[in-house]
Amino acid sequence: MSHAPNAGRIPLRLPSASATFAIAIAGYLGVNLSPYMITALEVSIGVDFITAGWIVTGVLLATAIVGLSVAPLCVGRSRLSVARGGLLLGLLAFGAAALVPSPAVIIAGLLIGGAGAGGAVAASGAAFAAFINPDRVAGFNGLANRAVITVVLAVLPVLGLAPINVFGALALFSLIGLVLSAWLPQVPAEAPQAATAMAEAVPLHAGRTAARSGDRLVTVAGFTLLVVFALWAVTEDSLWAMGGVLGESQAGVTPEGLGLALSGATAGGLIGSVLLMIVGGKLGRAVPLAVLMLLGSALKITTGFATDPTAFIVLFIAWNTVYAIAFMYFVAVAAALSADGRWSGPLLAVYLVGSSLTPVIGAGLLAALGNQGFTVFLGIASMVLAVPTVAIALLSTRLNRVTPAEGQAEEATSFATGTLAP
Repeated sequence: MSHAPNAGRIPLRLPSASATFAIAIAGYLGVNLSPYMITALEVSIGVDFITAGWIVTGVLLATAIVGLSVAPLCVGRSRLSVARGGLLLGLLAFGAAALVPSPAVIIAGLLIGGAGAGGAVAASGAAFAAFINPDRVAGFNGLANRAVITVVLAVLPVLGLAPINVFGALALFSLIGLVLSAWLPQVPAEAPQAATAMAEAVPLHAGRTAARSGDRLVTVAGFTLLVVFALWAVTEDSLWAMGGVLGESQAGVTPEGLGLALSGATAGGLIGSVLLMIVGGKLGRAVPLAVLMLLGSALKITTGFATDPTAFIVLFIAWNTVYAIAFMYFVAVAAALSADGRWSGPLLAVYLVGSSLTPVIGAGLLAALGNQGFTVFLGIASMVLAVPTVAIALLSTRLNRVTPAEGQAEEATSFATGTLAP
């Protein structure tokens, strides 16, 4: 058996890419639509903002918990079954919440649909690792996600934030993912831990020891990455959740200004995705992640001291652009650690664990530390988390070196042809 780090990985082609990205979008759509879901709940079942917020938090936690629970199944032959089961559950549950005007059905439908989304998150996350160039795949996924979400966020308010539109959108994207799921990449035929590459060109008796040692190293790195990613989610999404409160109280940012900041942040993510698609793995992962996390920390801290509304909006957009690129690099690091998706599978669900709690955590930190103390705390926390992140990124780059022949050249032509991977 070959011990090449990219053994069994496939180039990025249109059908497999469409399936992977569509399922990822369906799984994460609830996160992006959470503000609209809160409004739709207030309208449909007559609850206050706080109660609606807790229901949405429950939906996101259901996605995270189920995603973590089924992630091990996505490393093996059950990946497609997990994806289809989750998407079908989301289609039926979100559809019921959209069509049946009953508080009990709406709440239950959202929670069950959130659980189904967890299957989509885990399956698509694991599928990221099946491709040759994780960096470019992360960029393509970021571009697809941001482009679709930008359109959905713009269209839904025009249609109205009624349950039929908001919850119906969740059901619709579950259906799209289900239709495309036949092309979801499976576990590569040869998908040994990337760490076994360490044993190459080593005498047999020493090679076995090196392989076992490498496997342990990758396992430790993988678990550490999951913990760091959850904590990083708290530092990033706390500022996102409290951005409106912080901007209004400190810089006098109006609701219109906040809308400009949020839309500008989405555009920044699109630009970052394109840049990552172009750069791919040329710069490695450690140096870009170190620069991005330190720059993001500085921007978070500076945002807390901005008293001019224009300056606050510009800093907020710049910070979120950096965050979006760093997020994609995290995905690439996890995908590079193992071709079977054992680390990229649970990664997105782990992020949701931290993200779903940030409205509560962010509000508590802001109240306790004040505006400047809040952003300084978040910035320092990100700097500390950068240390283990960079070490893991170095390991992933060493174990997943992409040559031009098997990576960018083949990938560019095969994606254009749209043929299925072998």
